[in-house]
Amino acid sequence: MTLNDKKMYLTQKGLDELKKECDELVKIKRPEVVRRLSAARDMGDLSENAEYTAAREELAFIDGRIDELELFLKQAVLISEEDHKGQQFVTLGSEVTVKYDGKNAVFTVVGEWEADPMEKKISHESPLGKALMGKAVHDEIEVDAPVGKINYKIVSIK
Repeated sequence: MTLNDKKMYLTQKGLDELKKECDELVKIKRPEVVRRLSAARDMGDLSENAEYTAAREELAFIDGRIDELELFLKQAVLISEEDHKGQQFVTLGSEVTVKYDGKNAVFTVVGEWEADPMEKKISHESPLGKALMGKAVHDEIEVDAPVGKINYKIVSIK
C-alpha cells in the first residue's frame, strides 16, 4: 500500500495541528524563505553564495513538507469521539487502561501519524495497538516487546 492510497486516521486535535502547520508553512515560512532566496540571488555570484544555497535547500524542504501535509489532509479520516463512546471493545480513539506487572497504564489508540509514546498515544499499527484493537474489558493479550513478551489485561475502555 502506498502513501497515496493509505488512510490517515487522526483525532480532531491531530487534524487541527496538521492544518495549523500547513497554514504556517504556506503563509509565513515559505514567503520568508522566498524573500531570503531573492535577496541572496541579488548578491551576485550564485556558485559561491552560501545563503542562496541554504535558502534554496530550505525552500525545497518546505515545499516537500507542504506537499506531504496536503496529501495527509486529503486522506485524513477523522476519529470521532462519538465513534468509540460506550464501545465495549477497543477502536481508534479509545482510551484504554491496561494492567501489566501489577501496574496500571492508560493509552489512547490513535492513527500512526499522531502517535506519541511520551503522551501515551499509541498507533493502531504498533504491536500493542494491534493487539488491543477489537479487544474487550477483561481480555488478556500478549505483546512481543524488545524486552520480551509482556502480558496485559484490559481494565477499562473509554
